[in-house]
Amino acid sequence: MDWKEISGNWVLIPQHPVGIVHFLGGAFVAAAPHVTYRWLLEQLGNQGYAVIATPFVNTLDHSAIAGNVLLSFDSAIEQLRAKALLRRRYLPVYGLGHSMGCKLHLLIGSLFSVERAGNILISFNNYTASEAIPFVQQFNFSPAFNVEFTPSPVETNKLIADKYSIPRNLLIKFSNDTLDQSTGLTEVLQKRFSGMVAMQMLPGSHITPLGQDVNWQAGKDFTPFDAVGQWVKQEILYKELNLLKREILRWLQPFSPS
Repeated sequence: MDWKEISGNWVLIPQHPVGIVHFLGGAFVAAAPHVTYRWLLEQLGNQGYAVIATPFVNTLDHSAIAGNVLLSFDSAIEQLRAKALLRRRYLPVYGLGHSMGCKLHLLIGSLFSVERAGNILISFNNYTASEAIPFVQQFNFSPAFNVEFTPSPVETNKLIADKYSIPRNLLIKFSNDTLDQSTGLTEVLQKRFSGMVAMQMLPGSHITPLGQDVNWQAGKDFTPFDAVGQWVKQEILYKELNLLKREILRWLQPFSPS
């Protein structure tokens, strides 16, 4: 499988897709998701999921970004069907977001009429502009001039509580992530969709989903040094990523044998 650019999205299509994953990344790494999240997204592709990763550039208007990425995603679906790259009439669509990407999926599910089989929200955060972009404080010259995201964190929480329409959700929180706000979001979603929302704690940090492949080249003769290198790759570099991948796939395929 190779990445293709379709209607402004980066797309990975397996031969016989079993579902579609719409991926949205974090604020400062979302411009090239097929590069910054390559390992994780390609693992999903290897398991039969068509991946549509929509790039975006962060602005203060998060509602507008949500609308734009949804239009881009829908355009990609139309193009894929027109080119017969998606042949099955129906495939379940799952939202997958990391950091700010979670907020965008939540806004999409709150502001627009969409059909989703569920959303996976990794390392959700919903900070104010001054918390998310520290230097923005220098522009707040007076109380009348306040730089803030649209919707604000408070408005976002209210939108989710009142209008979010995707019942099945998996929230993933990492044990060493000081930016994560998944606990509060879980409470809001569980009140709205009792029994349909799960939160999973995994080892790792806010940047764990960005982990990349390390191409360890063994020598002509496999030496103890090569063995150590392979162990480092599998047990240290990939342990957290593999746990994340397995948790995502377990939730996507709840009835598959483990």
